[in-house]
Parts: sequence; structure tokens; C-alpha cells
Amino acid sequence: MNNLFKNVAIWLVIALVLMTVFNQFNTRQTAQSQVDYSTFIEQVKQGQVAKVTIENHVLRGVTSDGRRFTSYAPSDPWLVSDLLKAGVQVEAKPEEQPSMLMSIFVSWFPMLLLIGVWVFFMRQMQGGGKGGAFSFGKSKARLLDQDTNTVTFADVAGCDEAKEEVGELVEFLRDPSRFQKLGGRIPRGVLMVGSPGTGKTLLAKSIAGEAKVPFFSISGSDFVEMFVGVGAARVRDMFEQGKKHSPCIIFIDEIDAVGRQRGAGLGGGNDEREQTLNQLLVEMDGFEPTAGVIVIAATNRPDVLDPALMRPGRFDRQVVVPLPDIRGREQILLVHMRKVPMSQDVKADIIARGTPGFSGADLANLVNEAALFAARGNKRVVDMDDFERAKDKIMMGAERRSMVMPEEERKNTAYHESGHAVVAKLMPKTDPVHKVTIIPRGRASA
Repeated sequence: MNNLFKNVAIWLVIALVLMTVFNQFNTRQTAQSQVDYSTFIEQVKQGQVAKVTIENHVLRGVTSDGRRFTSYAPSDPWLVSDLLKAGVQVEAKPEEQPSMLMSIFVSWFPMLLLIGVWVFFMRQMQGGGKGGAFSFGKSKARLLDQDTNTVTFADVAGCDEAKEEVGELVEFLRDPSRFQKLGGRIPRGVLMVGSPGTGKTLLAKSIAGEAKVPFFSISGSDFVEMFVGVGAARVRDMFEQGKKHSPCIIFIDEIDAVGRQRGAGLGGGNDEREQTLNQLLVEMDGFEPTAGVIVIAATNRPDVLDPALMRPGRFDRQVVVPLPDIRGREQILLVHMRKVPMSQDVKADIIARGTPGFSGADLANLVNEAALFAARGNKRVVDMDDFERAKDKIMMGAERRSMVMPEEERKNTAYHESGHAVVAKLMPKTDPVHKVTIIPRGRASA
């Protein structure tokens, strides 16, 4: 909405400037004194007029002392002879005609202004002017060129098995004849399944970066519109763009938004979504071959996908991207620590041991929070204490030091938590006691 107001203001300023320039053309410099005709004749008789320029009925003259004046003369046939008798220098000019350009501008400017305003508002209502009314069926896939995509397998850690599964795609895109001469066919599509934040999108981007091919990225929700048939048209346009840039990779994130299982007409349905899915099925394995176009999709809900989408020939291979284990977490931490100045006491293996169940996104957030803690303390490097504080904040929430606790309540809480620590220490085969505190965190109440 702010952009709309900004654009309207720009148009108003342009119109104001044009009107000002137009008025400057129309209003000639009339800094000359107006003299009535009788006074003018009297000045001529007294010899006070040196020169007169006649333009139709308009008289522009100069007095003997250099002052300029204008006057309007009626139809007087003896005017010129009287001026000559009085010794006035007379000059006659034809009436100035406006230029053709100016006349066209004056006559067409209001209409052009109205047309411009109308076109502007129509483009705003039809999606920001990107194709106008004909942009509904255009794909919204964003192209990441092979020169700008710098993500490689070195930036992906913690999922070695998944990298091995998709490594064949890279080899095929680099050298297709190696597989084709043995009669092998590369998978049409690869479905990546995993929890949120495990690195499915990053893995797909690294495939394109390793193979040095164009990478089209789109979300599943971008296909769904209120108009029936728009999603199917966008699917067709997306695959047409992919064929033009072949070989390439088309990545569909959150494919469960458009690939849900089709119903039997019971309980209502979404005809637009089903048409979009049908078009996607045809494009992936239809009559027209899509050689060199590999579709990679990501979802964390594989159970809701349509069986026709999961069959061989469409998504031939399912790659599970699990939560990283302790070795994977260590590798992920080392990848993210490369971008942050670290102290010598920071041990990635110790941090990995203390972060079970963390995904790749959680570990990236951990490194970022530690860097923020170090910045608050005006440190030059991030040390182990910053990581401990960041880990506690992510796992248990921020400290609530401002909570008012009576001394007796704090004493009872300390006894209680100390009992927990002693029992955990003395019991066999329990997790080691790392930290004991009575300061509440997050949603915990005292």
C-alpha cells in the first residue's frame, strides 16, 4: 500500500511540473507597463516615444528614456502615418502563431494524463504491472543462474546418505552419456522427505550448484489461485521455461500444498487444486518427454501426497533427510562456525553432544545467538560461554531475572532443585548433571 501511495505521489509531482512548464509557456513575460491608447497618442505627439512594434492590434513601444510599455490600438488607419510624422521608428510583425508541437501538447495533454493514470491503476490491480492481465498464467518460479548459485555439497553437512542419493543427479547433469549408453534413465523426480529445518532446500540448491545448471525455485502454494485453471497454466509455463533452459532443476517446496490426495467427490473438494495436480502429473510423465528437466520436491507430509504422484516415472526416488546425529551436528556446527570468529576454547563436539534433537536450522540459530551474545558483551570472538548461554536460551527460553521471589520461596526452590541434582547424580545410567539453577526460564513459573 505504501508503494501505491508513493507511485501516486510521483505521478502527481510529474503532472504538477508539466503544468508549471505549460503555464510558463503560456504566460509570456509581461513585466511591461500597460498604457491606454489615448495616453499613447499623447506621448507620441509630445515626442516621448522612440520606437513602436505593431503586432496586429497590440502595440509594444519604447519611450525616449528607455522604458517599455504595451498598449492596444483600435482600428485606426491613420496610426502609422501619425507615428511616422512624429519621428517614431515603426516596426510591424505578424501575429505570433503557436507552434504545432505546443498546440498538439495543449490539446492532447489532458487525455494522455488520464490514460496514464488509468493504465497505472490497472497495472497495480493486476499484480504490480508484471505482465498485466496476461500474467495470471505465467509461472512465478524464480531462476537462480549457475553463475550466482555458489552453494555446493561442502555447505551441506549432517546428511551423508542423502548426499550420496542425489549425487547421481549431479553426475547425470554433468555427463548424461555415461548413463545413457548403458540404457540407464535418470530419475524424473526426487522427493525429499524430512522434518522442518533439516536442509531439504539447501540440499536441492547444492545439487544445482555442483552441476552448474539453472535452478528454478517455486513454492507449492504459488500454483493455487482463486481462478480455476490458473494453477495448471502456471505448471505448463514452468515446464516450458525448464525445457528452454535444459538441463535444469525445478525445485518445488512444500509440494503437499498442491499434491494432496484427490478425493472421490465426498466431503467437498478443491477443483482448482486437483486440476493443478493433474497438469503436474502429465508434465512429469506424459506423452511429451521432458529430457534434461529434473524435478525435486520437498515436503514434511509425505503421507498426504497423491499415490499417482509417488509412482515410478514421476517421483522415482524418495530421499529421507533425517535429523542429524551427533557426528552430523558436529559437521553442521563446523560449517556455520566458518563464518564467525571463534575462540580457541570452542569445541564443536561438546556442543553437538549437548544439543540432541537439533535440526540444521536450529544449529544455525544456535551459532547466530552465540554471536549475538558475544556482540552484547563487546567481545572480539565467540567463546564457549556464549554458546552455553545461547543453548540454554533456545532450549529453555530467556532468563526471567526480574521475577520477584521471596527469600523463603527461593530457599525452598533451591532445596527442591538440589534434590533433583543429587538423585540424578547418584542414580546409575542417568545423564550427567550439567547445570543447576533456580532462575526461571521461558514459560516456567516460580
